[in-house]
Amino acid sequence: MKFTASLAVLSTAFVSAVLAQTGSFEDFSQCASYPTQMALSYFKLSPFPMCINKTYTLTATGYASEPIVNGATLAVTGRYLGRLVYTDKKTFEELLAPSGQSIPIPAGPVTLDLSLLLKPNRPPNVLFHFQFVATNGDGALLFCQAAGLSATNCP
Repeated sequence: MKFTASLAVLSTAFVSAVLAQTGSFEDFSQCASYPTQMALSYFKLSPFPMCINKTYTLTATGYASEPIVNGATLAVTGRYLGRLVYTDKKTFEELLAPSGQSIPIPAGPVTLDLSLLLKPNRPPNVLFHFQFVATNGDGALLFCQAAGLSATNCP
């Protein structure tokens, strides 16, 4: 019985460790308290974990009920023990440039590759509660995703 229980605990720990390396949709939770203009079917962060002072990419796939227009932004916040300790905000024009995408993006199926620099003031190996809030150029909420994430110093 002890062996079976130990095996179950080890299996769960292994699966959790593998999932912790993906930074995929299952790791994030929807944080909007009202309807959004983009219903997400996939959301991924790479690399995972994020590297301090290096670029990371959020890939958001879903269905946009309205066109994504000029002025759309992504606001990133990080909290530690409930206190706001990290903020960043960029326009979609800036974020989409590395992937060759541009604004406007028509309503319908869409995949966004949003690339950001993780600021150097982010302490390593500390779990922050991050929120990624995308707002359309008309002020409507596109999506809000949240997760507990840590970052590391990468070579």
